Amino acid sequence: MKFEELAEIFEEIEGRSGRLEMTDILAGMFKKTTPEEAEKVSYLLQGQLAPPYAGLNLGLGERFGIEAISSSTGYSKETVEKKYKELGDLGGVAEELLKTKRQTSLFAKALDILYVYNAFVRIAKAAGTGSQEAKIKMLAELLNNSKPIEGKYIIRIVLGRLRLGVGDPTILDGLSVALFGTKEKREEIERAYNLCSDLGYIVRTAMEDYKKITKFKIQPFKPLRPALAERLASAEEIIEKIGRCAVERKYDGLRMQCHKKGERVEIYSRRLDVMTEMFPDVVDAIKKIKAKEIIFEGEALAFNKKKNRFYSFQETMHRRRKYGVDKASEEFPLYVFVFDLLYLNGQDYTTKPYADRRKALKKIFPSGVLEVAESIETDNASELESYFQDSLNKGLEGIIAKDLSAPYIAGKRKFAWIKLKKSYGKAADTIDAVIVGYFLGKGARAEFEFGGLLVAVRNEDTGKLETIAKIGSGYTEEEMKMLKELLDEIKTKEPPEDLVYKITPDFWVEPRYVIEVAFDEITESPLHTAGMRKEKGYALRFPRMVRMRNDKAPDEATTTREVEEMVELQKRG
Repeated sequence: MKFEELAEIFEEIEGRSGRLEMTDILAGMFKKTTPEEAEKVSYLLQGQLAPPYAGLNLGLGERFGIEAISSSTGYSKETVEKKYKELGDLGGVAEELLKTKRQTSLFAKALDILYVYNAFVRIAKAAGTGSQEAKIKMLAELLNNSKPIEGKYIIRIVLGRLRLGVGDPTILDGLSVALFGTKEKREEIERAYNLCSDLGYIVRTAMEDYKKITKFKIQPFKPLRPALAERLASAEEIIEKIGRCAVERKYDGLRMQCHKKGERVEIYSRRLDVMTEMFPDVVDAIKKIKAKEIIFEGEALAFNKKKNRFYSFQETMHRRRKYGVDKASEEFPLYVFVFDLLYLNGQDYTTKPYADRRKALKKIFPSGVLEVAESIETDNASELESYFQDSLNKGLEGIIAKDLSAPYIAGKRKFAWIKLKKSYGKAADTIDAVIVGYFLGKGARAEFEFGGLLVAVRNEDTGKLETIAKIGSGYTEEEMKMLKELLDEIKTKEPPEDLVYKITPDFWVEPRYVIEVAFDEITESPLHTAGMRKEKGYALRFPRMVRMRNDKAPDEATTTREVEEMVELQKRG
């Protein structure tokens, strides 16, 4: 497929807001592409070039885009910057200036999807001395061969601002419709995707040989999308829901998915980024496991031997660094509490009941750096409540109750796992929200040019972000400076494409960062759009920032449905 045709499809999607319309457009696109082209387009729709764990990042800064547009069109950088201030979209600037460019390429090449994708890969891989100039030159050459509409989307892609509002579920719906004329196969395709976290690979496999999707198997070094927990308000409700269950302490640490095959070991974050080099002590411990092949999950916490206590989440995150690793591992030694087994010596354990997975864990892991997470089994609400209170007294977040008969459900939030935190409606609870904008400081905060955040949750049904709080408190001076610097790098003139909002901040930002937000309760509000009905949505009362959640991606933030469930828990609490 020619890249121009793909750009026109992107343009059509951008003009639509309904998920059904987007699904039909994507289905039509998949019918026109080869499996290899469909693989690459799927990555681009996700705003990436490969799955997260491949480490192939394209996102360039605005300076690269401005210089490349200037170089390819013959207009000065000042003219490009002026037009950018006017339009607020550098992709739109490329489109407009390419229509009237002052220099013409003598040997313009018609672009197709694979040529453009491979050019993106070359740009992403350019490294070393002179790499910045090389990236600008390669991008300018691509624009030299571009038609205006192609240039618009090339620039948006390299800046990480495709802004189509298309989520993974819509892409999978479109694939199902393309292959079978119905969305009914979406769940089957999504299961395979959840077992490898590689959307392009799944799209290509489904188009080439769908039988491989129906028999899809876990593979080491293709990490699974993590299982997620539901919420209930009390020990009684948990026992009523799942009966006798395993109850684990909810550690406030760094979730790890660990893979081993032979001598090779990889550690992935919950965002599926590779963290292996940051944790040499954990890698050494994994290599000593007798299993030839294994995939397991654990929660890592740094431990202070002198004080005999676990470090906080923020302190544990000091271990997640690229430099000074050896010193960090001495200063913040880690313990990994292993809580689930997903794969062992060629056998998929996700289909086995939790009780069987737990039994296998105990045989594999001795005490030491890797240790099986503490757990009890009970069908008694009083015993569960006592264990919960004991966990809170130890400074932990709460507990996770697990259905003894349930399989591991990758990438899904189900009642196989149920978290119990603080008493809903009686004490502060937290959600994870996406930053979508920020406000300038006033009064004492004027000097920081930062006065608060606008945050949102994601509606799983529509794929949209919906605002839930304007957070004006909970920041230290250092955090205000940090947030201002961080968010200035991703400021945009327009709101995120998939955001539903009523409040307009001083500055919009790309929805890239997640923060943990504490609040006293959830109330109805005419100003926010989360779960909006009859012109009123839900809002957080007395919201305050707790911390950055660098371990979570925006699509792992709290959902609108979770907010609605928390409202119900509040009423019962």
